[in-house]
Amino acid sequence: MSIESKAWDWSIVPQDDDDYWMRPADEMFGLINRWKSQNKKDFLDLGTGLGRHALLFAKAGFNVAAMDLSPISVAKLNELSGKNSLQIETAVGDMLDLPFADGSFGCLLAFHVISHTDTEGMYRVANELYRVLRAGGEFYLTLGDKRTWGWAETDWPKTDENTKLRMEEGPEYKIPHFYADYDLIFDIFKDFEIISVTEKQDHTIKDGYRNTDKYGLSQSGWHWYVLGRKK
Repeated sequence: MSIESKAWDWSIVPQDDDDYWMRPADEMFGLINRWKSQNKKDFLDLGTGLGRHALLFAKAGFNVAAMDLSPISVAKLNELSGKNSLQIETAVGDMLDLPFADGSFGCLLAFHVISHTDTEGMYRVANELYRVLRAGGEFYLTLGDKRTWGWAETDWPKTDENTKLRMEEGPEYKIPHFYADYDLIFDIFKDFEIISVTEKQDHTIKDGYRNTDKYGLSQSGWHWYVLGRKK
């Protein structure tokens, strides 16, 4: 049985409009153009957080559903969607057991979220993504990379050969973090066509030291960015 899921503690994260967690990632604008050109309209933001990407896709004309394990984050998204007169279907739920019918979505985003489980959980998430996507539906997701300091440099407790519990104080305290290498990505998502896999260093190391902000979030992490399609 996979490790129990645990939500981010959004109560200690800033929620103003200028905060990082309210600004869409750069990759989203290319995805919007890609999926619009494919006439994919039904979109799931899995692990929506405060809803930065759900709001962006809704404004772009997608039919948006958004889910998170945290009731705090879903409540914030409901507030923001109401203020912006946007129709977004929201749900509090676990990514290991998505509360959506088979074949509900043509496109799906899981940005910096599905690594918050262990190895067995990752295979369960992959099965759930396959289930809720339509044939030809696409996902874009990120995974923790074994090059990142959290895996390579810390003595955080390991729960299996690919997973550690994050032990920094902050919103991710004691949340499991799964870390992949290139080959493992293709094994986990073997039922999908993998269109692209990109390895990125998300932040920089200044003066030879890893910097963290006051919420304990690393400023020098590596992630995999994966685009895939249901066969």
